[in-house]
Amino acid sequence: MSNLIDLAATLLDAARAADNGRSAKLIVHDGVLRQSVIALVAGTELGEHVSPPAASLYVIQGSVRVTGFDQPVLATGELSVLTHQRHAVLALEDSVFLLTTVTGLAGDLG
Repeated sequence: MSNLIDLAATLLDAARAADNGRSAKLIVHDGVLRQSVIALVAGTELGEHVSPPAASLYVIQGSVRVTGFDQPVLATGELSVLTHQRHAVLALEDSVFLLTTVTGLAGDLG
């Protein structure tokens, strides 16, 4: 089991030291379920991409802007389902979030 607060601090330190301003760790990989903790320094963006069949984003620390989204800014403690259209994530301040994704459909489970 991971302590997300401790992991967030570690990843944010790594992101601050990285040339690309980001750091991430996959913490759960169970069938089609993935959970990753991602740290971005202020101004760093995860480029535009398509969501998997299901996804949510929980902000552990900071605030992020998600493009193509009903609630474009998410702050510490906020959880939201991500859009099923192309979107990007921009860190408005040094931020860490838990990204939960389901990479397949129910029929893919076996």
